[in-house]
Amino acid sequence: GLELTVDYGWLWFLSSIMFDIMRFLQAYLNNWGATIIVTTILIKLLFYKMSESSFKTMAQQRRLKPKMDAINAELKDQPEKKQQAILELYQKEGINPLRSGCLPSLLPLPFFIALYYVLIESVQLRHASFFWIPDLSAQDPFYILPLLMALSMLMQQRLSPPQEDPAQEKAMLIMPVMMCLMFAQFPAGLVLYSVTNQMLSNLQQFYV
Repeated sequence: GLELTVDYGWLWFLSSIMFDIMRFLQAYLNNWGATIIVTTILIKLLFYKMSESSFKTMAQQRRLKPKMDAINAELKDQPEKKQQAILELYQKEGINPLRSGCLPSLLPLPFFIALYYVLIESVQLRHASFFWIPDLSAQDPFYILPLLMALSMLMQQRLSPPQEDPAQEKAMLIMPVMMCLMFAQFPAGLVLYSVTNQMLSNLQQFYV
């Protein structure tokens, strides 16, 4: 019953499943860093169709930007009419903006939290090295992964539809910096998962 002394938090059931999968992969890969990357790929495949739908909607929104700019310029002083005109344009083009909203980003979040607990609670990951990282359960000593995370977020912003509000678009540029500072405090294994997930998302979005 000693496995019950491992505190995986409120998502313990998901953390337990993820750790069992990772332990199975580790038996063949013999490297916890590679195991995290392969686990990330498996999670990405699980949500592939949902992400694909979201990226298709975002691609349609990019295509409609000239029409959106015309509506914003024509009805800039009439917010209600502007909103109605945008909704009518979406309906005409068969676009559902909810598909490119928060839902596709929120659904993988429990896996992120579950993996966080796996990385900080599983003794097998203590002092597990990966290239320049001596311990995947501790911070990246050279902050390379947090910087890669920020760069991959900037790349995603380039691939995403531009913000309607220029001020909001400038504010979005601060996000990669904030995320870099935040992820610099996280276990390197968790940042490795995030970077891999972000880069796979960028590849999928570029492909779509």
